[in-house]
Amino acid sequence: MGIKISSEPQDFPSNLTIPLNPPIATAGMDPLPQSASASGRSYWRFSKQDFYPEPTFQNLSTYLSALSKTPHRLKDRILDRSSDARELIECKKQSENEMKKCLTWWDLMWLGFGSVVGSGIFSITGQETHDHAGPAIVLSYAVSGLSALLSVFCYTEFAVEIPIAGGSFSFLRIELGDFIAFIAAGNILLEGLVGGRGIGPFLDIIFCQHFANGIAVTGTKRTSVLNWVSSIFGVIVIVFVIIVGFVHGKSENLEPFFPYGAEGVFTAAAVVYWSYTGFDMVANMAEEVKKPSRDIPVGLVGSMSLITVVYCLMSLALVMMVKYTQVDVNAAYSYAFVGIGMKWAKYLVSIVALKGMTTSLLVGSMGQARYTTQIARSHMIPPYFALVHPKTGTPVYATLLITTGSCILAFFSSLDVLSSVLSFSTLFIFMLMAVALLVRRYYVKDVTPKCDTMKFVTSLFVIFGSSIGITILWSSKYRGWVGYVVTIGSWFLGTLGLALTSKQRIPKVWGVPLVPWLPSLSIAMNLFLIGSLGAAAVWRFIICSVIMLVYYVLAGVHATYDMAHIDQQELKLEPGKGNSSDGTL
Repeated sequence: MGIKISSEPQDFPSNLTIPLNPPIATAGMDPLPQSASASGRSYWRFSKQDFYPEPTFQNLSTYLSALSKTPHRLKDRILDRSSDARELIECKKQSENEMKKCLTWWDLMWLGFGSVVGSGIFSITGQETHDHAGPAIVLSYAVSGLSALLSVFCYTEFAVEIPIAGGSFSFLRIELGDFIAFIAAGNILLEGLVGGRGIGPFLDIIFCQHFANGIAVTGTKRTSVLNWVSSIFGVIVIVFVIIVGFVHGKSENLEPFFPYGAEGVFTAAAVVYWSYTGFDMVANMAEEVKKPSRDIPVGLVGSMSLITVVYCLMSLALVMMVKYTQVDVNAAYSYAFVGIGMKWAKYLVSIVALKGMTTSLLVGSMGQARYTTQIARSHMIPPYFALVHPKTGTPVYATLLITTGSCILAFFSSLDVLSSVLSFSTLFIFMLMAVALLVRRYYVKDVTPKCDTMKFVTSLFVIFGSSIGITILWSSKYRGWVGYVVTIGSWFLGTLGLALTSKQRIPKVWGVPLVPWLPSLSIAMNLFLIGSLGAAAVWRFIICSVIMLVYYVLAGVHATYDMAHIDQQELKLEPGKGNSSDGTL
């Protein structure tokens, strides 16, 4: 989309964007000194200009002037859209050095496994089996896995076409705009900070957090190798759990299969969804993938498909070994092995759970740092955190920011409160990703005919309305068939309306199959699972979002506004530079 010329006269400093000159390797020598960036400045620097280089923050007078124009700037940010080229080329200049392309599909498969299969499967399964689902916990994992897989499809199509570190932030910024991308960014960062909480604040802070982040900054490939080597050990133990569960299991433990009814299955599905989070962190590694068109689909879709099968088998093994009423809510698998006379195996389970949490933190810190890097490249947070180290090719400052934030959050918050916010945030963002994919396929500004635009907007409105209707009916415990026939039928007609609308874009390499049906189903499933979380989770999400919006209004909107208009201001100050004559680039 073109960039509008600002009507506010400003003097933009010339060093807001520094050319990205990746070091050129020559035989027998390093292209740059260890701590020198491609811009010629030391990487280890700390100044106000590094944090707030935008005109708005030059002094108190310019800041107050910018605040007085907040409504105009907010409208500009809501209506503006980024572009593939801006995210892939222009934003990367803020990092001064390139990230190293060193990952293959093999790395992505194991990064997906290491990120997703953490301690969640061992801690959450027992609680939800005992309290909500019973033996039907298997179906809860299947429902959540299907929803996660639909989201993986959406992430994969975007990551193949826009292989950048920003993940969902960049994708949403291109299709839905700055404002929606910021809401998603804040919640994704919250996901990363909360995801680091697992075994109590002190041990978490002292050992796991610092250990994982310390490794992550040393190099992407080195971290990946460590992850897949340790994950192989985890796979061996998981296979052991499944085999033992089936050998020592009893079919009578599966009766009754639905002790809490369908409500319990979906309530548990909304909670165990947390066990599937983490694959979006792998999508954030796209900038460092050697062959995105091949490696990303195999790595993301392959790993999530495998993980869904593994989770279903593990939960089935548990409920076959132990009657659901006797499942320990805190250490389900450990006590299950004690119950069948294999006391020694509980230590094996504890080790693999700790391993899983550590690799989850490791991959999460990598993904979160790269996500933070792209947010900083856009200047929504200080661009200081976008800098990439010239030797390691990793965003050191962004990693340190995530580490510090997790530690602070661990001291001043409750895990049970944050976990409900995390589940809501994750489902909300995955729903937005499905919407963004539909927008990308069906709408191109100034290209899509007005009639097709109206059909698209109307169909999308019907899909949302019917999905929310289904969720409300279920949450209110309405079980009459008429309401569901109307709402599900409306969803079908809305999706059919999209299917009959002309597409404006076709994926160049890899695309989500069965569009619009799968993205539409993803929207419905994510909204349904959100509705299963309860009112408390909704209010916590709203409160967190309001806090984020305060920052956005006071800082983020002004920094991104300055960056969006700087190129045009330079064109006005330097006639003859560029070739735009109509006020757009």
